[in-house]
Amino acid sequence: MLTLQSFLQGIYRFVKSLVVNVTKKMYRNSAVLVTGLAVVTVITFNSNGFGGSGRNALAASKNPVSEEEQNQILDESEETFIATEAKIQVGLTDLRRQGQLVVGDLLTKEIQEKQESQLVAQAEIEKIKKEMVMEAQAKEKARKIEEEKAAKRAAAVVSYSDEDYQVLLRIVQAEAGICDERGKILVANVILNRVKDKEFPNNITDVVYQRSQFSPVSDGSINRVKVSAQTIDCVDRALAGEDYSEGALYFMYRNGSRSSAVSWFDRHLTYLFQHERHEFFK
Repeated sequence: MLTLQSFLQGIYRFVKSLVVNVTKKMYRNSAVLVTGLAVVTVITFNSNGFGGSGRNALAASKNPVSEEEQNQILDESEETFIATEAKIQVGLTDLRRQGQLVVGDLLTKEIQEKQESQLVAQAEIEKIKKEMVMEAQAKEKARKIEEEKAAKRAAAVVSYSDEDYQVLLRIVQAEAGICDERGKILVANVILNRVKDKEFPNNITDVVYQRSQFSPVSDGSINRVKVSAQTIDCVDRALAGEDYSEGALYFMYRNGSRSSAVSWFDRHLTYLFQHERHEFFK
């Protein structure tokens, strides 16, 4: 047979089992209700007994549930509830912290990726800008070169094309490559004098390639020479009007020429002067 004490203990265990499922307010209400039921049960024990046994009723009346015990039950239940709630709060705090860390990592990674993308894009933009600047500089340089060439042609003693200019460079290099600046300018002067003379073709290329006139054309060495910077300067100076030729239309290297050619020069031409190894005639 159950005693009042064992009955109350059962109620106490039941109340404790409800801690994790109810709110604090609900738990207090439930505890008060259970306490009320316990009081009613005590009264019932006093009047009618429990399970038909007067001895059990008397035993129950000797162990009533005091207010202190009721408060103890409520306090212990409340402490259990608070401890459980605290654990839940700690767990939620940990989860929140972990979530913040994950979000922070994601944001950091996203920011880094954006920064890297921006750096790549900026590098590409800088590369394009640099290429555009270089292209603009190259165009400007080419424009200036063309302007200089146009200015030189306009001021030249004879008109000439790009082909004429290259031919004049090669024939001067082939005929006077080992000569000093004056010797190179003199050879260029002779070519230009012929262009201006009615007895010869009216452009540089045709003058140089006229049959049997210049040995570098006959032996092909005109196409094998490497034009020096000095030769370019001398040709430009001759085209600009620097002239030491005294109107010479011919020049000859006596020691390197055939005897028949030397004889023809001496009989048919007027000797003007000699510079280094070349003799000049008109």
